[in-house]
Amino acid sequence: MTVLEPFGARLRRAMDERGPLCVGIDPHASLLAEWGLRDNVDGLERFSRTVVEAVADRVAVLKPQSAFFERFGSRGVAVLETTVREAREAGALVVMDAKRGDIGSTMAAYAEAFLHKDAPLFSDALTVSPYLGYGSLSPAVALARESGAGLFVLALTSNPEGGEVQHAVRTDGRTVGATVLGHLALENAGEEPLGSFGAVVGATLGDLSSYDLDMGGPVLAPGIGAQGATPADLPAVFGRAVRNVVPNVSRGVLRHGPDVVALRDAAERFADEIRAAVTSA
Repeated sequence: MTVLEPFGARLRRAMDERGPLCVGIDPHASLLAEWGLRDNVDGLERFSRTVVEAVADRVAVLKPQSAFFERFGSRGVAVLETTVREAREAGALVVMDAKRGDIGSTMAAYAEAFLHKDAPLFSDALTVSPYLGYGSLSPAVALARESGAGLFVLALTSNPEGGEVQHAVRTDGRTVGATVLGHLALENAGEEPLGSFGAVVGATLGDLSSYDLDMGGPVLAPGIGAQGATPADLPAVFGRAVRNVVPNVSRGVLRHGPDVVALRDAAERFADEIRAAVTSA
């Protein structure tokens, strides 16, 4: 198996060269309709190819949401395979938003599906859930290290329901979310210029100064654009970790389709605004 340069190093370079922006590929039914596409595999393929054509050669990261492809069965997964391959060929890093989480051999199988270099769905990084215990992610951590890929672990998510788990206080006085961040700091210890094991932290959460987000790896930050957060909010939310934040924008860019030029212009505007906010912090 060919081993890539570690994901963290590749991500740091992509962010420095292309700007710290992740564009989501979220082909849900209402967005397909807005583009004048049918809610079927043909519409899915048109949508995905258009997004890749528009921005894969200029943004740091593309993040397909696997569920919107899986709902069409094997033909949808085939479109996802093509989307991942063509995005990577154009120079974008691909984060597969699948939020997988399980134990033992099942977690190992999920890791093989997305993190083995020879897998049809191989992605540069995978979103995972640690809420069966952080140790349940060990097979994914091990394969990511072996293949040069990365993980983004759910830590402090923006959905209201997340707080009942993530802000729960353990017997040692730390919250569950802080415990996840602590594990990631250990994974990234000594890695330069950036570790490969990141956290998912919502950009809409406001003051997070009670959490140490500077854990040596990247922070994938959904919530910019349609969910209400702006690039200008990033320094206040993420503090000294802001340079390692990869803000995710989905609808804020995608609503400008299917026009390729309009999609490019929207992505470039967000990238410029995020770069300005981060460098001025």
